[in-house]
Amino acid sequence: MSTSSTPIAKRLEGKVAIITGGASGLGESTGRLFVQHGAKVVIADIQDDLGHSLCKDLGPEETISFVHCDVTSDSDVQNLVDFTISKYGKLDIMYNNAGTAGSMDPRILATNNEEFKRVFDVNVFGSFLGAKHAARVMIPAKKGCILFTSSSASVISFSGPHAYTASKYAIVGLAKNLSAELGQYGIRVNCISPFATATPMLTQTLGTTDKTKLDEVICEAANLKGVVSEPKDIAEAALYLASDESKYVSGLNLVVDGGYSAINPSFPMAMKSLFS
Repeated sequence: MSTSSTPIAKRLEGKVAIITGGASGLGESTGRLFVQHGAKVVIADIQDDLGHSLCKDLGPEETISFVHCDVTSDSDVQNLVDFTISKYGKLDIMYNNAGTAGSMDPRILATNNEEFKRVFDVNVFGSFLGAKHAARVMIPAKKGCILFTSSSASVISFSGPHAYTASKYAIVGLAKNLSAELGQYGIRVNCISPFATATPMLTQTLGTTDKTKLDEVICEAANLKGVVSEPKDIAEAALYLASDESKYVSGLNLVVDGGYSAINPSFPMAMKSLFS
């Protein structure tokens, strides 16, 4: 909640949102911010303990709920949307945030076939199911907002793992195609593409629990110096795209990377090495 004596303007007052992958990381931060701004939020995740704990922290039950949901399961996602309609009467915002990185090994010959499929199942098929079931209830309402979490990997190659990179490109394509179809129903569709942020998923993927050290590495690699990329920065982007402030924004891939994808540091680094 705001620590200021002046109450904040609730930019999502009266809106109902679903956040997949909402029990931790970017999803948790977004859920907290959405509730702070007046939304009723349904957290969807496979991490039951974390999901229930977050709801208890942010309660009451009329404000935030948790639903166990494997986004690769059509019946789970259908149940998630049906639960939201039954409990809150509508769905204004569907934030398809759940994702997995898979192995960080960037070599194609070392890429496991089944793991590649698993990353696409969660990141792409899961996002597709979320959008499909959201559209099912948003089209009759003639309004709605569908969001996706992609990655700065969707706009610049950084020699990362192929499954993750390809899936994040696919999410942007899905969002743009959906915006073309669903605009006629007043439904906006957008992506958010973050740079590296020290979320539990990233620390687990990299095999470290030292958030401070990871922040240092991210800052060293970043283009914009003097600030640290935090989950709340991505949540703020989601808040903008979910609010009426972006009522004429659709088909956008909002890159939140401190300018990282705008430059190619190879030549400056080579010059620095040459003259150092």
